[in-house]
Amino acid sequence: MSGPQCCANPPTLNPSSGAGHVEKVGGLDSYVSGSPDSKLAILLVSDVYGYEAPNLRKLADKIAAAGFYAVVPDFFYGDPFVSDNAERPIQVWIKDHGMDKGYEDAKPVIEALNSKGVSAIGAVGFCWGAKVVVELGKSSAFIKAAVLCHPSFVTVDDIKELKVPISILGAEIDQLSPPALLKQFEEVLASKSEVDSFVKVFPKVAHGWTVRYNVEDEAAVKSAEEAHGNLLEWTEDLHVEQNLFREGLSPIWCGTVVVFASPLIDCTLDSLDRSSKCCGACRTLRELNRRTTCKGRKSSGHEWIL
Repeated sequence: MSGPQCCANPPTLNPSSGAGHVEKVGGLDSYVSGSPDSKLAILLVSDVYGYEAPNLRKLADKIAAAGFYAVVPDFFYGDPFVSDNAERPIQVWIKDHGMDKGYEDAKPVIEALNSKGVSAIGAVGFCWGAKVVVELGKSSAFIKAAVLCHPSFVTVDDIKELKVPISILGAEIDQLSPPALLKQFEEVLASKSEVDSFVKVFPKVAHGWTVRYNVEDEAAVKSAEEAHGNLLEWTEDLHVEQNLFREGLSPIWCGTVVVFASPLIDCTLDSLDRSSKCCGACRTLRELNRRTTCKGRKSSGHEWIL
């Protein structure tokens, strides 16, 4: 993260950008977008340029339009990195804004969201923020799904400790998380059958491309929007979880497997059956969660195994 690539293409910060507004969440000034009554929230943890970056807020608005309450906290307390400040290079700035502190600051934000009735929280981290999200994802107590975009300082050991479903979106041109490292992440995740995962390397793009793209560059916008689409597909799993509860399904934990039961129909989702004969909710679940397939049979119970 100490190299120039981390700080390339700095955004022009704009405190009034976005369709949302700024309010305190968990003690931090935060850009929020979407309905505050939503039971699903996405926490966006910025790169070193902070929460006033217009493209980041635009993405938060896009996430909000998908039905989530999007929250972008100011983890830097009004002190984002300034790339043209020669007296305070990134190596100096980072000492005042460690990712370990970001992790601790995220906890009250999550607590505040839970206290207002949010039932499931996902987190998306960019560069600096990816390390914060990884730390949150080492426990299922904080978030239910994670997305890392061009991560910095994330190690193979970090990936080994993950407890929540994770998507990692990387760049072909990235000194901080090169494709070879992402391949190692993918191999580790493949060995963790209890953690759903998705790893993708985008060709011909560089570190930071998801939020630091040039809006006048058609190819850059297209690549960023493709990544945003992948991000939204991943967080849709939170919608599935919420819909299951709306259908009256109650969760029963058995080891690393969660079973949802209801006295309607018995539909067991496992990786052995490819049948499409099931209720619509099962088909939706199978479509959104690639690990599951559906075998439907009528009886006195309704069982989901994820």
